[in-house]
Formats: sequence, C-alpha cells, structure tokens
Amino acid sequence: MGSSLSEKVFMIFIYIFTGAFALACFLPFWLVLINSFAAESNIKLHGYQLFPKEFSLASYQYLLEGRQVLSSYIVSTSVTVAGTILAVAVTSMYAYTLAHPKVRYRNILSFLTYFTMIFGTGLVGFYILVANWLGLKDTLWALILPYVLNPFFAFIMVSFFRTLPYEINEAATVDGANDLTIFFKIIIPISKPVIATVSLFYALQYWNDFFLALLFIDDYKLHPLQMMIRQLISNINIGAYVSGSQTTYTQPLPTYGVQLATVCLTIGPIILLYPFTQKFFVKGITIGALKG
Repeated sequence: MGSSLSEKVFMIFIYIFTGAFALACFLPFWLVLINSFAAESNIKLHGYQLFPKEFSLASYQYLLEGRQVLSSYIVSTSVTVAGTILAVAVTSMYAYTLAHPKVRYRNILSFLTYFTMIFGTGLVGFYILVANWLGLKDTLWALILPYVLNPFFAFIMVSFFRTLPYEINEAATVDGANDLTIFFKIIIPISKPVIATVSLFYALQYWNDFFLALLFIDDYKLHPLQMMIRQLISNINIGAYVSGSQTTYTQPLPTYGVQLATVCLTIGPIILLYPFTQKFFVKGITIGALKG
C-alpha cells in the first residue's frame, strides 16, 4: 500500500512539474503571438499582455504590403531546402565512410572531424576564404556552403550506421553490388529515422541562421527572414526596409507590432516540419546509443 501511495505521489509530482515546465515554455510563444495582433497604442501603454485589450491587424497588413517579407521568405525557403538536401547528402555519405570498417583512413578522418568540433576556425580567415577566395559574397551560396557538413550531425549518423549489420554489405557485394549501389539502394532506405532527424536539425540551422547573412550579405534583397528580424529590431527607418525602397515615412509605424508579427511569420513554416519528423525523431537520436 505504501509503495502504491508513493508511486501515486511521484506521478502527481511528475505531472505537475511537466505541466508547469510546458506552461513556462508556452508563455513566451503566446506573448509573441497574441501581442502581434495587439494595437500599437495598447503595447506602448500597457506593455506585452497575456490578453491585450485592443486588437489590430495593422502590423500584419503593413508587413504583407511591403516587398521585403516576400523576398526574405523566398531567400530563407530556397536556402533551407537546397541547403538541407545538399547537407544531408554530403553528411550521410561522409558518415557512412567513417562508419565503414573497410575504409583504411577512417580513424584519421574521424580525428580530423572531431578536431573541428573542439577548435573552430578564426573569423578573419573564415571571412577571407568565403568572401575573397571563393568569391561568394552577396550570393546564396555563402548562406549554404559553410553549413554543408556539421561534425556533430555526422557523428550522429556514424553511430547509427555502426548499428547496421555489416553482413548486409557482404551479402550485397556477393550479389554484385558496388559501394554506391549498397549505399543508395540498401543503406539509405533503412536509415530513414536518422536521416529525418538530421534533416530536421539542418533545416532548423539554415532557417534560424542570420550570422552568415550578417557577414556576407550586403544586398538587403538577399536577406533571409532571421536577418530581417534583426534589421527590424536595430533599424531606425523600418518603413524603408520593409517596403524595399528608400522612402522615408513620416506617419507613426507599428514598430513593436511589426517585430512580433515578423517573428510569427518566421516560425510558422518551420513548425510544420515537426509533425512529419516526430515519429522518426526519438528513434533517430537514441538508436545510436544502443550499441557502444
């Protein structure tokens, strides 16, 4: 009886703690969402409220009338889709090479990969490489190529590939399949959990990044959404930036509302990825830990 009572108390505590933690995580999203529909005067007078007294669509109307939102959406979507596909392809092939027991120099490659996780490159050298040597300044490639191979994501895939029986490769080799055929027709179809997980990580990385745009993109027409948010927070002349022109606006602008509305428009598409990857997420993260 005592054991049963203690278990019930423990479960009640877990439910209360989990509910409180979920509420604490939800409240910031709710404040951003609900206040993006609040009137600018209400935000200036009362600050951010859980339930604003005055509502308005002026911020969304103002944003959607400008050209910068559409331009930034196209840039962010293009970079995220192209970057994720390219990064997952490169990372999966590289991870398979590291996990393959027949590759002679896999230990050296693993060390070099691990080394880059501990000692990053200098910012000056990184900028000179991308902007001057590769000539990628003010191009979308500057937002894609630096993140094509993430060492941490590569090691996640290495852990997964090492759990696959090597007898699969041997049987395919006996049937006449080469390494490319084995990888694309056998390994990839049975690696959907880890590929979906790493794809989600890469998509989040590309979608949320503004640092590369801050370094390499001077043309505001190539600014992704995250860079747009940063500009809206720091830019005094918001009207000129959102409209995509150098026109100076004299009427009051919904400054706070525009910032919140931009955040809502930014996080919307990436949230839609979770329902499609959720069933693979936990399995893809934990399956590599089942085997040392």
